[in-house]
Amino acid sequence: MPSPLSVDLRERVVAAVTEGASFHPVAARFGVSESSASRWSARFAQEGHVAPDPTLSDDRLPVIEAQADLILSTYEARPERSSCARCATSWPHGACRPA
Repeated sequence: MPSPLSVDLRERVVAAVTEGASFHPVAARFGVSESSASRWSARFAQEGHVAPDPTLSDDRLPVIEAQADLILSTYEARPERSSCARCATSWPHGACRPA
């Protein structure tokens, strides 16, 4: 997943929209999508900031690791029910194929 665009860029986009420019020219000017310009402007209007939502980080890894035995035993009992069942039988080490 790509990292979120900078808060500085988001603020400049929102400032241009707030000054009266429409989403299309602002998006083209700053090299972002119109939907991003719209979303950031709406977030600013509703929440007073344009900062991105927190992303999943390594601090949640221990929570997942604590359930590793359950996850693996569930998969081993019924691998065909896994979304990666095809990968498990056709790719080395059961890893999903690169996109």
